[in-house]
Amino acid sequence: MNKYLKLIAAFLILSFGAAYAQTSPQAIPVFEKSITNLRNQRYCEVLVGKRNWLQLEVGVFNTQGLNLCPEAQWKSLSKESIAKTHDASFVLLNGPRYWMMDEIQAAGATINGVKESFGGIEMNLRATIDLSLFKQLIGSKHYTPNQITRTTNFIYKAGSPIYELTSPAGDVYVMQSYSQIVESSLSMQDLSLLDKQLKLPAGWVYSSRLLEKDLSLIANGIAYVLQDNLSNSYQRPIRGDRCHLNLLQ
Repeated sequence: MNKYLKLIAAFLILSFGAAYAQTSPQAIPVFEKSITNLRNQRYCEVLVGKRNWLQLEVGVFNTQGLNLCPEAQWKSLSKESIAKTHDASFVLLNGPRYWMMDEIQAAGATINGVKESFGGIEMNLRATIDLSLFKQLIGSKHYTPNQITRTTNFIYKAGSPIYELTSPAGDVYVMQSYSQIVESSLSMQDLSLLDKQLKLPAGWVYSSRLLEKDLSLIANGIAYVLQDNLSNSYQRPIRGDRCHLNLLQ
């Protein structure tokens, strides 16, 4: 009997240790690169995925800092051509989009020299996503968060409006970009009344407010990002202090 009690105790200690490791605070990273004056700046992304057994490993390539995603070149892109060129099992053309924060700071692997050209549009690798085949088969595209691997700080300046989605559980997602993928005429001026166009699931709330202080949204390795039915993107803080939603002093 003592043998079994020791085994149970050891299991509980290991379980507690794992839980503590998952929830213990992590130090805020030292951000090495900063880009300012981003609000309402146009950009595009190409997501390129390669299957690894039951996982889909997706690289997120972004035009930020290289160009403003020229419209004619963007419209000429072909998912089929990109998939063939890059030997990819999944390609998504994600744009045009417009930033809603004022500044982005980056650190770690988010800063890298990986660059690709898609139809003549240069893009840098800015994040990665790992999706299980099971999630791809049963997951809902809209209002369902995905885990994005990146280390960033999104800063929203005082006096600026922000737009938020609140889930039935009380999780708040801050808009990081609006999109012209579904509604080609959508502009920043439309965002205050966006709830009239959204198909919100039961219990979800869309709202806006003016910031009294700067808002800092930090993703320390992982960010939870979702999209609404118009393909606008939102990020929320990650529990366990891996991401912080702070008002800067």
